[in-house]
Amino acid sequence: MSAAVGEDLLAADAGGGRDQLRARQRRATAVSWVFLAAVVFAVVVLLVLLVAVAYRGVPSLSWSLLSSKASRNAESAGLQTALFGTLWVISLTAIIALPVGIGAAIYLEEYAPRNWWTRALQTNIANLAGVPSVVYGLLGLGIFANFFGFGRSIITGALTMALLILPVIIIASQEAIRAVPLSLRQGAYALGATPWQVSRHHVLPVAMPGILTGTILALSRAIGETAPLLVAGAAAYLTYNPDSLTDGFTALPIQIYNWTDRPQQEFKDLAAAGIIILLVVLIGMNAGAIYLRHRFSKKTRW
Repeated sequence: MSAAVGEDLLAADAGGGRDQLRARQRRATAVSWVFLAAVVFAVVVLLVLLVAVAYRGVPSLSWSLLSSKASRNAESAGLQTALFGTLWVISLTAIIALPVGIGAAIYLEEYAPRNWWTRALQTNIANLAGVPSVVYGLLGLGIFANFFGFGRSIITGALTMALLILPVIIIASQEAIRAVPLSLRQGAYALGATPWQVSRHHVLPVAMPGILTGTILALSRAIGETAPLLVAGAAAYLTYNPDSLTDGFTALPIQIYNWTDRPQQEFKDLAAAGIIILLVVLIGMNAGAIYLRHRFSKKTRW
């Protein structure tokens, strides 16, 4: 009698387990379909935007668009001044932000003591990465343009953008350095290497692909920003190319915004062409990052 009851209980438990398993599988399938729908929706929206931009911008692409300066006449307007300004600002931004960001990451991961001050610093860096970009523009206007007297110049824009991307570079570099195996450091220390030798010859070469990826992503964000540059002093309309760090400047996103604000349809088509050029620059930067990451990864020897 008891054996029969036991078999019935086991059968009931088995049946209930199968029901729960099927329920979990149905929920998992439903969630996977929701995620797939979200991905498809995002891709479709992106494709629609790209097709719309290409439809309006490709007919306006020409060499004169790159070689002509800004003009109030759509037939003679071009992006040369904005392109030069973008190259000036983004190059200086990289020169300023990369050494400072990577150096800060090395210090925080390899040298800084694990105490409340370091934890507070890490928290503030993470918070700064989420601050709206216009706040950095106000900071650049108040400190670099007014307090230091740089005015509305290229150096002001570059320093402002360096502040904007610095937290992102630090966090990305820290994650890449943190991913280096501890055994690699311990082996170098066991052979008598100094902390700097360990960081320079062992940690950085292994972490460099991740550092480059985070850096290029940060620079890609900087090259597309408009609000901080406008607040910090970039010109909305400029007809000469900058020649020094103290010259005024404009940038591709600002020029595109200026054209979209014009009522003439010709300027809106030029804005679409400018968006295509900006996308090409961004794709080129990301392609360079992928190439450098692959090159450094091939040199890594475990």
